[in-house]
Amino acid sequence: MDEPTFAWRRAGIDWRLALMGLVLVVLAVTFHVMSGGLFLTPENLYNVAQQTAVVGIVATVMVLVIVARHIDLSVGSVMGFVGVLIAFLQYSAGWSWPAASLAGLAAALAVSVYQGWLTAGLGVPSFVVTLGGLMSFRGAAFLVADGKTQPVTDDFFQRLGGGYDGAIGVTATWGLAALVAIGLIARMLMRRRARASHGVALEPLWVDALVAAVPVVLVLAFAATMNRYQISSKPAPQGIPIPVLIWAVVAGGLSFIVHRTRFGRYVFAMGGNPDAAALVGIPVKRVTLMLFALLSVLITVAAIVSIARLNAGTNSLGTGMELYVIAAAVIGGTALAGGSGSILGSVLGALIMQSLDSGMLLLDVAIGKRMVIIGQVLIVAVVFDVLYRRRFGET
Repeated sequence: MDEPTFAWRRAGIDWRLALMGLVLVVLAVTFHVMSGGLFLTPENLYNVAQQTAVVGIVATVMVLVIVARHIDLSVGSVMGFVGVLIAFLQYSAGWSWPAASLAGLAAALAVSVYQGWLTAGLGVPSFVVTLGGLMSFRGAAFLVADGKTQPVTDDFFQRLGGGYDGAIGVTATWGLAALVAIGLIARMLMRRRARASHGVALEPLWVDALVAAVPVVLVLAFAATMNRYQISSKPAPQGIPIPVLIWAVVAGGLSFIVHRTRFGRYVFAMGGNPDAAALVGIPVKRVTLMLFALLSVLITVAAIVSIARLNAGTNSLGTGMELYVIAAAVIGGTALAGGSGSILGSVLGALIMQSLDSGMLLLDVAIGKRMVIIGQVLIVAVVFDVLYRRRFGET
C-alpha cells in the first residue's frame, strides 16, 4: 500500500461521519432537483437551520444518555411542560423572562432528579420511567395553564427563537465565521506540534491541511448562505439565526465535556461496561443523576428557544419530539447498545432528519406518508449501525 493511502488511514478521519455527510449532501441535491430548485435556496436553508436547532440541542445530550445505556422517552413532554410553565409565568403571572426561565429550569431539574433517582437509585429501567414521564408530563403541560395558549411578548426573549429580528447580521456572521476558521486551523497546527513534542509520527502537512480545510469551507459556506437570505421588509440580510448559535455553543460545550472532562470519560466507561466501571470506582449512580440533570438543563434551553420561536407556549409543544431526538442520535452513529456515539454525529443526524422532513413538505407529501418514511429511515439507520459495527468491529 502506498504512502498517501497510509497517510489517509492515519489521519483520524471518522469515515462513518463522512458517509453521513455524503448522505446529507445527496439528500439535499435530490430534494433540490425534485422541488424545482427550491430546497437549496438561502431562504429554505435558513429555515431548515432554525427548525433543526431545537431537536439538535436535545439530541446532543441524548447521545450521552444512550451511550450510558439509558434512554429518555419523555424529553418532548418535559419540554412541553417546561415551555408552558415559562410562558405561563411570563404572561399570566407577570414574571420577567429570566425569572420565568429559572423557574422552568428548577422544574426540569426536579423532574430529572425524580426520574434519575428511580433509574440510578432503585434500578428501574429508564425506558419504563421515562415512558411514564412521556404521558405524565404531557398531562402536566395541560394542567399548568388549563390547556390555554400562553403568548410571550418580550422582544429580547422572542429574538432567542430566531424570526424577524432573531439573527446576528452580516458583519457579525462573517466575523464569527472567520474566528471559527482561524480556530480550526490553529487547532490543527497545535495538534501537529503536540504530536511532534511527544515523538509521534506526523502525517504529511498537506493531509492535515486538507482535513482541516473541509470544516473551514463548510463554515464559510454556511455563513455566506445565511448572509444571502434577506426578509423583503428589512434593509439588510439576516445572517446566522440565534437558535443556531445556541445549538453550536451547546454542541461545542458537550464536545469539550466528552473529550476533556472526567465526567465524559465516566459516561463512556459506564456505557462500555457498567459492572467494570463500578468495580474500578466510578460513581455510577452519581454520574447517572448528573447526566439526567444535564439533560434537564438542555431541555429547558430547547423549551426557551421553541416558545420564543412560536411566540407562545402550548400544551402540544414538543409532541413527538422524542422520535426525532433519538433518531438524530442513532442516525449520527450512537449505538443503542451503549458505549459509542459522537456529538458531531448528532448534529448531522438532526440535519438529515430535518432535511428529510422539510424536503417532503416542499414536495407536498402527505403527513401519513411522511411518518411512514421517517420511521423506516430510523430502522434503516439502526440496521446500518449493526452491519457497520459487525463489519468493522467498532464498539
